[in-house]
Amino acid sequence: MDLEQFVLANEPALRLGFFLGVFAVIGLWEVVAPRRALTASKAMRWASNLGLVALNTVLLRLVFPLAAAGVAAFCAANGWGLLNHFRVPFWLAVPIGVIAMDFVIWLQHVMVHAVPALWRLHRVHHTDPDYDVTTGARFHPIEIALSMLIKFATIAVLGPPVLAVVVFEILLNATAMFNHGNIRIPIGVDRVLRLLVVTPDMHRVHHSVEEDETNSNFGFNLPWWDRLFGTYRAQPRAGHEAMTIGIHGHKDPREVARLDGMLLLPFRGEVEGYAINRRDWRDGRAKR
Repeated sequence: MDLEQFVLANEPALRLGFFLGVFAVIGLWEVVAPRRALTASKAMRWASNLGLVALNTVLLRLVFPLAAAGVAAFCAANGWGLLNHFRVPFWLAVPIGVIAMDFVIWLQHVMVHAVPALWRLHRVHHTDPDYDVTTGARFHPIEIALSMLIKFATIAVLGPPVLAVVVFEILLNATAMFNHGNIRIPIGVDRVLRLLVVTPDMHRVHHSVEEDETNSNFGFNLPWWDRLFGTYRAQPRAGHEAMTIGIHGHKDPREVARLDGMLLLPFRGEVEGYAINRRDWRDGRAKR
C-alpha cells in the first residue's frame, strides 16, 4: 500500500484524530490563558455548537459518502484536473494543491459575505455571542453542503493528489479551531505568526459587530490573501478585550445559542448591512 492509498483508506480516522487533538489543546489553552471574558453560558454554547458539528458530520457522510479525498482519487484515476493533465510531479502537486484550495476557500468566504442569500446562511457562524474554539466549526448544514460542492468542483478542475486534499482539510480544520480560539498570544509572537498563518487576534477582527471589520480578514488558514487583495485589518478599533462579537440585532440566546434557533436563523428576518454588496442607493450613498 503506497502513501496515497494509506491516506485514502484512513482519511476519516486521520481527520478525527487531528480534530480531537487540536480541540483538546486549544480548549485547555483557553482555560489557562483566555484572551477575553466570555459573555454567554459556555455550557449552552458548547452543547449547541458541538451539536451542530455532529449533525453536519452525519449529514455530510450521508449526502456525500465519497468525500473530497474520494473525488481526488477518482480524478487521478481518470486523468481529470490540471495537475493530472500536465503530470505535475507529486512533490510539487501537493503544495500547489493545498495553496490553491486555500485560495478557493478564501474566495468562497468573500462570496458568502457578498451574496445576501448566502450571507443568510453564514450569519449562523457570525451570531455566536462569544468567540472560542467551538466557533470555528459553527456553520449551518446548508452552507457546509454548498462548501463541499465547491470543494468537489475545485478538485475536479485542479486535480490535486489525495494527500494534498487530506492535508488541506486537516490544516483547515486545525487552523479554524486555532484562529477562533479564545487564547492569549504575546503580541510579538502574534506579529510573526500572522505572516505564516491566520492567528486568533487577526481573525477575531472579522467577528466584530462593526460592518467594515466584519468584511475584512477572510482567511482561515493562510494569511496572504487578505494582504494581497486589500482586505487585511491589523486590529479592531475598540481593541480585542472591548470589541463586541456578533451581529447587531441578533442577541436573543434562543436564536444564537440554541441549536434549533441556529438552524432556523437563515430563514428569519431580512438581510441588513453586513453583506458586502448590500447597499441602499436611494440617498446617494451606501446604507450604514
